Amino acid sequence: MSSRPVSALAAMAALALGAPAFAQHPALAAPQGATARMQSNDEQAWINDPHMHAFYDTTVQAFAGGPAKVDVDAYEQKSFAIFRDFAPRMHMTPEGMVDHLKLIPRQVVQIVKEDPHVLDNYRNFVDATFGPQG
Repeated sequence: MSSRPVSALAAMAALALGAPAFAQHPALAAPQGATARMQSNDEQAWINDPHMHAFYDTTVQAFAGGPAKVDVDAYEQKSFAIFRDFAPRMHMTPEGMVDHLKLIPRQVVQIVKEDPHVLDNYRNFVDATFGPQG
């Protein structure tokens, strides 16, 4: 997997870990060409969380007909539902979580359009969104 300017799910995890700059400006959180990485056990908790698996599954379903047939608006709304459900685990309000993560679904769409192999398996998805593991 190639490195990305700022990984979408790393931005999500950073939000929960108290890095509001990621949530407010995920595209500006790291210099161009850098990959945001968290070096903690908290990152693994995010990766293992059922909500992240649901987000991956939703992404796979959205791309089932190919990149040209993704209903981005529907995918975004399904993602927001997952984020709302995830919010209490992160001690946030559902709408507060959606407000902070509103850019993430469309960023993930772009990542997958650039590299469809991101959806081959959860490991690839994690590497593409959190950065390479291990």
